[in-house]
Amino acid sequence: QVQLVESGGGLVQAGGSLRLSCAASKSIFSLNGMGWYRQAPGKQRELVATITSGGGSTNYADSVKGRFTISRDNAKNTVYLQMNSLKPEDTAVYYCNTLKWEKWAWGQGTQVTVSS
Repeated sequence: QVQLVESGGGLVQAGGSLRLSCAASKSIFSLNGMGWYRQAPGKQRELVATITSGGGSTNYADSVKGRFTISRDNAKNTVYLQMNSLKPEDTAVYYCNTLKWEKWAWGQGTQVTVSS
């Protein structure tokens, strides 16, 4: 089973930036398209950004398009999420996982809190 460890969250003012990282424990990571997901209190988990296994194609939810950038380093089994121009509505716990239907075990996530 692949283990995922997210990091990089924190408290930031509106308009600020954060860079999240998600490290996978196995090299099978490089064969998988990956996604960043987030879950705000009282809401369902949503997919906000995706990247193909080789990193050549990315997609974003409309709510983050133009502000967030997903990238990956397969040599480090790590996927990143650069978040700029943060808004209070971006406040959530952020997770990464494979895009496959059968998900890996979810990590603990990393809390992002954006103050207004």
